[in-house]
Parts: sequence; structure tokens; C-alpha cells
Amino acid sequence: MRRPDLFGFFQSARDSGGVKRTKHTSDLAARNESVVRESFKKPEKTVAFAAQLELVVVDDDPSILDFLETVLAQPGLRISRFTDPLKAWDFIRRTRPDVVLLDQLMPVMDGMELLSRIVEWDPAIDVVVLSGQYSTERAVEAVQKGACDYLTKPIAPEALRERIGLLLAAPQKKRRAVAIGRELPDAGKFGDLIGRSACMSDVFALVRRIAPHFRSVLLTGATGTGKELVARALHQMSPVKARPFVICNCAAIVETLFESELFGHVRGSFTGATQDRTGLFEAADGGVLFLDEIGEVPLKMQPKFLRALQSGDVQRVGSSVTRRVNVRVIAATNRNLRAMVRTQEFREDLFYRLSMLEIKLPPLADRKEDLPLLTRHFVGQFAKNMEKDVRGLTRRAQAMLSRYHWPGNIRELENVLGHACMMAENDLIDIGDLPEHIREKNDGAGRNERMTLGEVESRHVLYMLEQAGGNKQLAAEMLGISRATLYRFLNAHEQDPAERELA
Repeated sequence: MRRPDLFGFFQSARDSGGVKRTKHTSDLAARNESVVRESFKKPEKTVAFAAQLELVVVDDDPSILDFLETVLAQPGLRISRFTDPLKAWDFIRRTRPDVVLLDQLMPVMDGMELLSRIVEWDPAIDVVVLSGQYSTERAVEAVQKGACDYLTKPIAPEALRERIGLLLAAPQKKRRAVAIGRELPDAGKFGDLIGRSACMSDVFALVRRIAPHFRSVLLTGATGTGKELVARALHQMSPVKARPFVICNCAAIVETLFESELFGHVRGSFTGATQDRTGLFEAADGGVLFLDEIGEVPLKMQPKFLRALQSGDVQRVGSSVTRRVNVRVIAATNRNLRAMVRTQEFREDLFYRLSMLEIKLPPLADRKEDLPLLTRHFVGQFAKNMEKDVRGLTRRAQAMLSRYHWPGNIRELENVLGHACMMAENDLIDIGDLPEHIREKNDGAGRNERMTLGEVESRHVLYMLEQAGGNKQLAAEMLGISRATLYRFLNAHEQDPAERELA
């Protein structure tokens, strides 16, 4: 490929005071020249992809396209470039690429409109938005519309290669997993979170997208769904991961001491205030404040709380001095805040301030295909802590857990498996080791139905396959058989779910 004359482009930009694109000023060109020169140095290593991957680059400036193509070119990657976003959109619909890299500002159709179309048509396509000037509002807007990242020009070539390489590695792993017919052992782990279901994959993707940019996030979901773990993941993936992560359980604070806990107090400000005390907002300065059970904040405290979120100013009880803090806030609740706003139990302005970005966590009943992963994790953890040789569950114990509706979600599952590990006398947990309420809910299921042994076996296999979301590897693990045995059973009974759906 002919080396593009980008040096001349940036030189002429400085000499003439600008280029045809009004948003690329001479200052931007001057800043980018060193970046472009660096890009033509041979990288220390490139990643050769085993299968052909597709990257689409969209920018109305051909010189920027030359730059991006030169920086990102590597074996196994086909780069398609467009200056016209409408032509790019037609191409994307025909080819379904793995990653799209697009400019934010373009004529005819701007980057945000193209982003919306791509995400609505195929959410599996990773879209990265490039901008000549960083804006928190535009970054949040891009993430809300489905972008996986928002990058500012100029960007160092190695950083760009690394970021796009990580995005391209994901579809490469998926293709390799399909080709070898099994999933990687570490699949389903996201920090301390565990899940391989579609709904949890969506949660993981959203956390990745918003972690670099968020100022406030609202986590909603039933008790025991893992809201604190998601909050910790957001902190660990944010630019302030080395700064404090402070937890406040709003439901555990006495109403009269709420202001003191959040904002601190000075000595003598009230009875019992024997010394100055730093509040949680000040303790979290530069980092993240996690407010669990935000729906329990007293109504009369909410205006001062809102002011701290909006301005970053806090004032200790009994003090006239205002202190400025820089805090990212993650709020969590199992209550319906919208309903509380309607009944005037929660301020509307505070709700909208907290819920600019909202992550809804699914109940365990909606992600039962994650049960094998969660069970393996908790059993391994308890077996190690209790120093017991427990390595799993019997098939009938797994089936019993699959039929249960889990109103207490992950926390209840952890409790049940902790009990079972304690009670287990063998290396496998059986139904007799499970708590009584689990056995009672399953007792008598299907007892009045007259079926042959073969029908019972067939129904159970199909049920476990359904619980695994059609994933035969997971279903085989739940049944305690090999994947080959499961395939032979399905072929013998002509019960491939994919074939039934196509019929």
C-alpha cells in the first residue's frame, strides 16, 4: 500500500490556516503531526487474526482515513473505508462488520445518527465514536446510544491499536469457541460478577461502556441481584480506580444523624459531637461514593443531597465553611423510585440527577442458564473455606435447583449452597443436603402425570437444555454427561431445539 502523504496534509493545514473541513483547524493538525509520524514506525508487535475480521472506518476526510488505515492495518483484518456515511450504512447492512470506527461530525448524516442506526439494527456490532473535541455530555450521549467507546483526537497510534485490537479480539474468541465446539473455562467471569446469559452479557457491556465517563449511575434490581458487585466493577474500570470506594448503607443510618454521616460535623455542633468528623462525601473525594438503598434517604435531606451532587459543595453540620469535593456517585435501590416520585416520597429532580445512566439487574429467575457457573463458583468457595472435599452436585440436586424460582436471587443461592456444603457427607451434594424449603417447593412435581421411563428421561433432558438457554455444553454439565452423549441422545430422539424452531 502506498504510504499516504499525511505530512503534507498537516503542513498545508498550518500554512493555510485550515483545511476544507472547518472542524479540523490548524491547531488540531499541528498537534496531530507528531502522532502521525509515530504511526509510521513499525509497531513492536501486531496481532494476526486466525479468521478474517471486518473493520469499517467512516470519516468525511480522506486524509484521516489514510491515517487510520495505516495505523490499524494488520494481518487477518479487512478495513473498509468510507467518506459518505450513507454508503457506509448500506455496506454495514450488507456485510455486518465486527467493529465500526466513525467520526462524530459529518455532513449528510452525523456520527450519532449513524451510531443509532447501527445499534438498532445489530447491537452485536461494536461502534467507536471519534471526536475532535472531548465533551462529557457527548460522551454520555454516545454511550447511551450504544457506543462501546468515545475517543478524542489526537490519539496515540499504539493506544488506538490496543483499543481496536481488544474489540476485535471479542468476535475472534467467539468464532474460535464455535469452531472448537466448546467455551473457554474463564468465560462468564467479569470481575467478581459471574454470568454467561444474554441479560448479564448486556449488563457487562453497559458497565464497560459507561465506566470511563460516568458521574452518577443508578443501579436498580431486586435484593440479592449483585448491585454492590456492579458498583465495584464500575469503580475498578473507571479512571479513579486507585482512589477511594466508599460505601454508605442509607437504610442503616438513623434519620437524625443522616446529615452528619454524609457531610460530617464540627465539634460541639450537637450533643455527643465531641470532635470534628469527616463525612462520607469528603472521604470519597476523588473517588466513588456508593449509596446503597438510596430510596431510604429522608425527604427533608434530599435537597441538600441534590446540591452536593450538582455543585460538589458540602458543608459540615455546625460549620459555615463550604468544602468542594469531586465525587462520582453510584446509587442503588430495590424500590421503584418512579412510583415514589409520583407519590412525592422521592424528589423528581434528585431522581433525574441520579438516573442519567441506569443499569437494571435481572433476577436469577430470568438467568437460570447461569446456575451451573454460579453453583460451581459457590461450591468451590465453600469447599475451600470449610476444608471439605465437595466437588459438585448430583444430577437430581442440580435439577431441583433449576426448578426453584429463587425469590432471594444470588444471595439466596449462596445461602442454599453454603448450607448444602456444610451438610454434605460425600463429595457430591444431594437433594437431602439442600435446605428444607427448597425440597418442599419441588416435592410432588409431576407426580400425578403418568409417563414412561423414556418419556421422563426425554422431558428432563429437554428441560435442562431449556434452562441452559440452548447451550448444549452447559446442559451436558448440568446433566452430568458428556456433550457427545447429549448429542447422541438428541439425534436419537430428533430433538434438536434449533431444528424444531426452523420447522
